[in-house]
Amino acid sequence: MKYIIITGGVMSGLGKGITAASVGRILKNRGYRVTAVKIDPYLNIDAGTMNPAQHGEVFVLKDGSEVDLDLGNYERFLDIELTASHNITTGKVYRTVIDKERRGDFLGETVQIIPHITDQIKTCIRQAAEEEFPDGTTADICLIEVGGTVGDIESMPFLEAIRQMRGELPPHDYVLIHVTLIPEDTMGDMKTKPTQHSVKALRELGLHAEIIVGRSENPIGAGTKRKISAFCDLPQSAVISAATAPDTYAVPMEMEKEGIADVLSTHLGLDRKEADTAWYRIVNKEYTNRVTVAIVSKYGIEDVYISIKESLKHAGRALSTEVKIAWLDAERYERCTLKDYDGILIPGGFGKRGIEGKIEAIQFARENNVPFLGLCLGFQLATVEFARHKAGIEDATSEEFGEGSHVIALLPEQEGLNELGGTMRLGNYTADIRDGTLAAKLYSEKQIVERHRHRYEVNPDYIGKLEKAGLVFSATNKNRMECLELPGHPFFFATQFHPEFKSRPTKPSPPYLGFVEACRANKRTK
Repeated sequence: MKYIIITGGVMSGLGKGITAASVGRILKNRGYRVTAVKIDPYLNIDAGTMNPAQHGEVFVLKDGSEVDLDLGNYERFLDIELTASHNITTGKVYRTVIDKERRGDFLGETVQIIPHITDQIKTCIRQAAEEEFPDGTTADICLIEVGGTVGDIESMPFLEAIRQMRGELPPHDYVLIHVTLIPEDTMGDMKTKPTQHSVKALRELGLHAEIIVGRSENPIGAGTKRKISAFCDLPQSAVISAATAPDTYAVPMEMEKEGIADVLSTHLGLDRKEADTAWYRIVNKEYTNRVTVAIVSKYGIEDVYISIKESLKHAGRALSTEVKIAWLDAERYERCTLKDYDGILIPGGFGKRGIEGKIEAIQFARENNVPFLGLCLGFQLATVEFARHKAGIEDATSEEFGEGSHVIALLPEQEGLNELGGTMRLGNYTADIRDGTLAAKLYSEKQIVERHRHRYEVNPDYIGKLEKAGLVFSATNKNRMECLELPGHPFFFATQFHPEFKSRPTKPSPPYLGFVEACRANKRTK
């Protein structure tokens, strides 16, 4: 097993996750099996209870783990499925060590950061790195992204564990990539001082960067690379320019041009294989059409919906159709503007705020034959809207929102829960698809597996009345409704699950493919 460590300096949010995913893609294109680990230094056990408006999207893995959005990038770039062990948090590590102490596993020792916490961190890393793929093989290379910034007090135990790993591994099995900011002054000169200070902080922790990835708005010139090379004690070839790219999927190709594959091969003792360019051809496919999709959201921050954005991009690439997104505030948009868009998408979410605006957008899509895709909460609100305006249940609502006829009700197993973290209906569940439906056409399968994250469901007491009024529940998990659609509408489709969590550039999600295709057809008819 070879380990590639990715740390960050100067400031957070530089793109360590995309850097890690891109490095992984470059190596995967050369035939290596790659896995990834994200270290998050926060005290939360997982990302499930965190406000998405502050932390970004909560990504759900196949085993139901609620994790950082970077694991979504890893899955999309590397075409793999990860599990809970691939997201290590301070909360997880400390809880495990404290549980061991309470059981008496340490035989009376004084439990300390070193060695007990650092040993547990290394154990977690090894377990994730050695986890088998579905075909029974294991990875050749493990990427480890250390969240936060070098110098943060929260990151110290993790960086110390990384330092210890360096001494325990053969030289060719370990390389550290440091991602840092290269700002420009008002004259357009690139400034290396932040990088110098960041590398100095890294050295004070006993760590040395073999590769520096410089994040900047514009490409880094040779002069700036020479300066960084001299001050940071590494060859100029190991200073990689990572200028802002128009599309994150272009980053691996740009890093290829910078020669990072050769530098990695030298440090890790890898064979210098030719790269398979099939993935690059897919993600760089040219567009011949363009559609605009309105996403009626309640959070107002695009990172909350990053998997939705990427899924639309995947479907668009497959259909040579560029998908432009118009973000509409569910509480403020004007109904008259909805006619300007080729499709309407209602994403997931929690809470009562903005609900009526979302329902109004669904009604507009239904009555005006505008392609509509509803996801999780969007599925539930599509049920509410149909119940109110077509099934004669005028006070239809969700139990989540208060008084009324609860066509959407709390899942029975959710009643009486005292904890919020990890208690939703999470991860992979099967759904059986009805023949002759839009769902059957989209998936071309009788049974599918998709990822979930919800506490509420369609109330079984109302299903008969809704179906009698014309709503079709086209996929079910036992007595749970998983998909709905409207016959006769160009495309009116919603899912209780989150199909975006399984979408890949190489395998776009079927509901998104159908939605984008319908948006394109709608634009042509207009």
